[in-house]
Amino acid sequence: MLRQVVSDIQTLREKMKLFSEKKIFHKLVFICIALLFFPNLLMAQELRCNISINTQQVQGTNKQVYTTLQTALNEFVNKRVWTRHVYQINERIECSMIITIQDQSGADEFRGTIQVQSRRPVYNSSYNTVMFNYLDQNFNFRYVEYETIELNENTHQSNLAAVIAYYVYVILGLDYDSFSLLGGTEFYTKAERIVNNAQNSADRGWKPFEARANKSRYWLIKNILDKRYEPVREFIYRYHRLGLDIMYNKAPEARNQILDALQLLLGVYRQKPDPYLHFMNVVLEAKADELVNIFSEGLPEEKNRVFQILSEIDNSNLAKYRKITGQQ
Repeated sequence: MLRQVVSDIQTLREKMKLFSEKKIFHKLVFICIALLFFPNLLMAQELRCNISINTQQVQGTNKQVYTTLQTALNEFVNKRVWTRHVYQINERIECSMIITIQDQSGADEFRGTIQVQSRRPVYNSSYNTVMFNYLDQNFNFRYVEYETIELNENTHQSNLAAVIAYYVYVILGLDYDSFSLLGGTEFYTKAERIVNNAQNSADRGWKPFEARANKSRYWLIKNILDKRYEPVREFIYRYHRLGLDIMYNKAPEARNQILDALQLLLGVYRQKPDPYLHFMNVVLEAKADELVNIFSEGLPEEKNRVFQILSEIDNSNLAKYRKITGQQ
């Protein structure tokens, strides 16, 4: 009798073990199927990007194609996974792209500009700081209505996909640079690969000799990855992580950190790696108004010191910087 009871218990254990193994197996099958057909389920996308198409300069064309294009671009940017990192929904990078169509030649050829902006939240506040605000005036592309926009990172096939992806990687690079020192290199390198792939293309904006004052996609990424511009990237980190992110609780210390970081830009300006300093000017253009607001609340000595630096390295915004010291 006892032997029978023991035998029954062993049989029950084996059945329970088999049942448990089947449950685990079924879960694994479910996860594999989910990953196969829905690979983005376990990873929120990195960007919350609003892409809009401005067609006011174009007359007498099929407006529906622009609506389709706008939808396709928003899906391309916001549904694609651009990094190997896991983002929470509230961690997505806020950005926008405004494409202004200036001319349409034929059914699928377009020429215009693209304005790109990205923003970053400041710790312990509801404030978003502008990271990037850039107007690209050399944007030509082909688009057939309802076609899927796809990026091939190994070759230049679609100028539309290449330009959009290039700016996505610049946005990611700047964001990562602001949280860790030189943290965006991986994404800048991907943007550089897109530039290199386009060197034999007839599309404008990718080559070194096409731009006035080095204002182009080519020169922007070359500057960013140039060792001589590393102090500008260090400025981005110190300005945001050591400055803005502590502004709420430690405003005097934050202003002091930002003032010290500006010395890095002064060093690059005086070294002059190239005559145009395109990357540094892009950074300053995004921060000019913010710098005025930050140091308008500073001590007289801080105001005078920051005004001296900014008036030297960014003379084009001198009228704005005069407000720091109360000048008209």
